[in-house]
Amino acid sequence: MLDADPKIEVVRVSSVYETDPVGYEDQPPFMNIVVEVEAKMSPHELLTACQSIEAALGRVRTIRWGPRTIDLDIVLIDDVIVDDERLTVPHPRMAERAFVLVPLVEIAPDALCAGEKVSDLADKASADPSQGVRLVAGADEWLSP
Repeated sequence: MLDADPKIEVVRVSSVYETDPVGYEDQPPFMNIVVEVEAKMSPHELLTACQSIEAALGRVRTIRWGPRTIDLDIVLIDDVIVDDERLTVPHPRMAERAFVLVPLVEIAPDALCAGEKVSDLADKASADPSQGVRLVAGADEWLSP
């Protein structure tokens, strides 16, 4: 659905990972990927496009970090920093979340977050057994356009 937007081009997609819930834990595991896009729009326009996709797929916001059909987060935009009531980039909690960092390492191992390489942050986060990130073998076919 991202690629269907004429102002967004999907460049790279990570493997699929099953991850244990964080925050609100009384729910099934999540499926996570990281996608690199080229977007010919502002960060806020990209956020609006992501939220439109979430709505089209039935996303309802009830419990913070609770069960949901889909969650599209903008975690990095090159060297851009955004911090307002609608959007914070880089994502404020990405440096501590293996479910973001592990798939991000696949497509952008040298990317920086808070001055550290995401590969180093992923190593630290993955060392915490509560992070529970597992590669889903054979799931790449789910992501074909």
